[in-house]
Amino acid sequence: MSQTTNTILMVRPVNFRMNEQTAVNNYFQEDLDIKNAEINKKAQLEFDAFVEKLRAVGVNVIVEEDDKLMDTPDSIFPNNWVSFHENGDVGLYPMFAENRRKERRDKVFIRLEKEGFKIEHIIDYTSAEDEGIFLEGTGSLLLDRVNRKAYCALSPRADEDLFIEFCEDFEYTPIIFTAYQTVDGKRLPIYHTNVMMCLAEKFAVICLDSIDDKKERKKVVKHLKEDGKEIISISESQMHQFAGNMLQVQGHLNQRYLVMSKAAHDSLTEKQVATIEKYCPILSSSLETIETCGGGSARCMMAEVFLPKA
Repeated sequence: MSQTTNTILMVRPVNFRMNEQTAVNNYFQEDLDIKNAEINKKAQLEFDAFVEKLRAVGVNVIVEEDDKLMDTPDSIFPNNWVSFHENGDVGLYPMFAENRRKERRDKVFIRLEKEGFKIEHIIDYTSAEDEGIFLEGTGSLLLDRVNRKAYCALSPRADEDLFIEFCEDFEYTPIIFTAYQTVDGKRLPIYHTNVMMCLAEKFAVICLDSIDDKKERKKVVKHLKEDGKEIISISESQMHQFAGNMLQVQGHLNQRYLVMSKAAHDSLTEKQVATIEKYCPILSSSLETIETCGGGSARCMMAEVFLPKA
């Protein structure tokens, strides 16, 4: 059982823009005053450069091309609709925005099988959409695969009952809390857990300030510490630069890297960088357009593939 994988699924965008349907509760999104075609072109350049950097250190990146038929502006963030597990299970998740539901494609599974991976069962939670209940994959739930714990910050996109059902199905201990950010002077729930928290093998990067309830904050810290993780605490302003939206991956010779955007990297203090680099090098890439319009960053773009080989 490993916390990290060397295989990542990524989806190259063809219709990327600011998704008006997700903007209602993703307060990280901002409008760019340029045409959508221009936004998409910039996003593609950022995407391609990012993939190149990952491949250069030996990460196996499987790139699926999106198509224009479906009008899926957020297809670049596949980790929200699917998760892949060591035993061959695949999780399919209910999505808050209707136009994001079209991102779920069987062709992704066909492609992975072609690449030599084995899919045993698909565990499908998508019928929850009919009841207005959502759980957006590894955006909403952070998996400690080794210690079998799942962390979830509740929000309109992360339903408590469905999260508990996921934990029962996949055999994880649920750790539930609420994380907030300040928007126009109000404390509102952060839309995805993975923008305020990153779980690596031996450390966790987390915006503890966003967990307003002291008891909940203590509980999260207790679980991380008892599993031997060093806690690297980031501020709310660092979180807004996507410093929580990171993923540890494996490259050549099982070397670990902590992957993040340039904005996230630039926001870190020297001390935070030194702490991370005790464990592994940092790999960062500029994702400015994707972050601004999509309200997601490096972590959201990578769906980890833990499936067994056929």
